[in-house]
Amino acid sequence: MTTRLSLAKPLLGGLAVSLLSACYEAPPVTLAEADLHIDGSSTVFPLTREAARRFERAAVGSRIAVDFSGTAAGFRRFCAGETDINNASREINAEELAQCQARGIDFRVVPLAMDAIAVVVNPANTWVDAISVEELKKLWSPAAEKKLNSWRDLRPDWPDEPIVLFGRGQDSGTYDVFTQAIVGTTHSSRQDYQASEDEEFLARAIAAQPNALGFFGIGAYHRHWDELKLVAVDAGKGAVFPTLETVAQNRYQPLTRPLFLYVSQRSLADKPLLDSFLRHYLDGLPGWIHFTGYMPLARDSYRSSLEALSKTP
Repeated sequence: MTTRLSLAKPLLGGLAVSLLSACYEAPPVTLAEADLHIDGSSTVFPLTREAARRFERAAVGSRIAVDFSGTAAGFRRFCAGETDINNASREINAEELAQCQARGIDFRVVPLAMDAIAVVVNPANTWVDAISVEELKKLWSPAAEKKLNSWRDLRPDWPDEPIVLFGRGQDSGTYDVFTQAIVGTTHSSRQDYQASEDEEFLARAIAAQPNALGFFGIGAYHRHWDELKLVAVDAGKGAVFPTLETVAQNRYQPLTRPLFLYVSQRSLADKPLLDSFLRHYLDGLPGWIHFTGYMPLARDSYRSSLEALSKTP
């Protein structure tokens, strides 16, 4: 059995907590002030915001606005030519690709990291240590809406207490990945849950509600590991916790997924600062990504992305 967060909890000591807290507490750069505009996934946001902070310290005077509206909402802005980078927790879909093509927005895809979608409950929950994919499907399918409302409805030996559900909003790539992996259909789930694109809001809400269950990227759990309880997921081969080891070995299934940057080719041509930022980001990321709880890619992947920046598409 995998030791729960054997590699994660120690990372959440002073340096990692300071790093991630700084991500969220730093004064934001307004759009009017910014040299580069980045939006999209709130899962990827902490990585890109930290990269921007590090670059701004190295390139004094540069100003990068990093926001999060969800992967889908971010793609709408990106394909309208409003942003230079879209942070994405899934690949671009056919509809979004058509929107980009219609507006003449060419892009490069930069693989960034590996992530796991965490299933969490309140620490007061003493009965749920693991949950199966079938139970998650039963709980989150559209047919469960206003019908499956109690923990006992999900498993007979669990208490007859209400389940209070929290999860990512429908502009979120995390929502798309979760519904495809668990329910079997993208963008399909029960709707009687508290949805938000803000992982910080969800973490605080779950920590305040004893009967809560929710899902979001593993990074949000790592930022609040002392306030939440991580649940192992059983896909049929035994319950597995999301750790650096299980993600790297592709054993935390079906909720392991890659993270991406979608970079505007027009912006690369028109804004030399964007190339400099991306090089700084990708070159430095392997040295600090482990503080965030995300899993780095092989160094060859970052090297290939850096080499691709030098080539004319």
